[in-house]
Amino acid sequence: MTVVIIGAGIGGLTLALSLHQIGIASRIYESVGKLEPLGVGINLLPHAVRELTELGLADAIAETAIPTSTLSYFSKRGQLIWSEPRGRAAGYNWPQFSIHRGELQMILYRAVLERLGPDAVRTGHHFSAFTETGTGVRAEFVDRGSGTAHEAADGAVLIGCDGIHSTLRAKFVPNEGPPKWNGAILWRGVTESSPFLDGRTMIMAGHERQKFVCYPISRRALDQGRALVNWIAELRFNPDHEWRREDWNRSGRLEEFLPLFRSWQFGWLDVPGLIEGARACFEYPMVDRDPLPGWGSGRVTLLGDAAHPMYPIGSNGASQAILDARVLTREIRAHGPGPEALATYAAERNPATARIVLANRANGPEQVMQLVEERAPAGYGRIEDVLSVDELENAAMGYKRLAGFDRETLNSRPPIVAAD
Repeated sequence: MTVVIIGAGIGGLTLALSLHQIGIASRIYESVGKLEPLGVGINLLPHAVRELTELGLADAIAETAIPTSTLSYFSKRGQLIWSEPRGRAAGYNWPQFSIHRGELQMILYRAVLERLGPDAVRTGHHFSAFTETGTGVRAEFVDRGSGTAHEAADGAVLIGCDGIHSTLRAKFVPNEGPPKWNGAILWRGVTESSPFLDGRTMIMAGHERQKFVCYPISRRALDQGRALVNWIAELRFNPDHEWRREDWNRSGRLEEFLPLFRSWQFGWLDVPGLIEGARACFEYPMVDRDPLPGWGSGRVTLLGDAAHPMYPIGSNGASQAILDARVLTREIRAHGPGPEALATYAAERNPATARIVLANRANGPEQVMQLVEERAPAGYGRIEDVLSVDELENAAMGYKRLAGFDRETLNSRPPIVAAD
């Protein structure tokens, strides 16, 4: 029987491709009427790139993405705190990629249509309810605009890949309420500019209450001597601050944050220039949800942001959804598409992702910037006088181990989904 997948995001599409790899049929049901390359930049860490490579997608991604060379942390004054090589430059067998989220989604979407057939993704189908039987599960869908019911879908299992506002998750935790806001607001945009540093570096500057992150996301622009830069400006407010918390994705207003970044001229990077040069600016509250004790029951489970939405710290959201899809595929191959496969998948992935959610709430590896702000707010001559080498290295390595992409482990472990 077919695996029914709710949501044609990165997790749902990767799951469909992975199931096809092991000969299991699936169909994706997506709320929107037409998939379009929306969003801003994301990072794919080497453990996720490995999985996409084993799905035969590495060349398509490399045509558009930037192979990230370096991750560097800076103070609010533009002083270097810590820098480390990334991807192949760090000795991984796979690169780290910075890519426009919409570009990645379209690469996955085209691959699904080519491999599974043009009817593999049903758009305009908003999930509304499910009924579990002794031998399968029936999912019901409606047109989100009109409310008109669509034909129900029968499958062996039902997988909710429908994001942080998951309708399926709400069936299991109906009183959970909206995502949890931590007081931070992110303004995000994409700007064409001159390359900075080596043209392939991801930088983070500032501290816990004011931060700027940026990285190039277009191989085509770099080949032309330019940079298409994804940037995030972040401000943190007190918990009682009044904000438009009911809106999760809206056009940003430069006057609400740009003045606080006016002085961030680092010589090697013009922060206010990047902000002002953006094609568009969007505002997002930094939100997540508490880890759940379980992701479903029987023949129904969750995947990606529907299961474990996390703060965008450590570049892990999309990568963890991809890992979810691969582990679930491995368990379906081992046990067949049924309750046992879903239970063993969740038993592995739920605690692993819960640890990342909680680590990101504690600022993840970016905590080094906050320590610098607390110890040397007026600047410093040598970073070694502010943070020890051990503190810097432990912050970086500890997070890699937690998130499952320390180099030695990743390079040496067998594939999650072994090739036939």
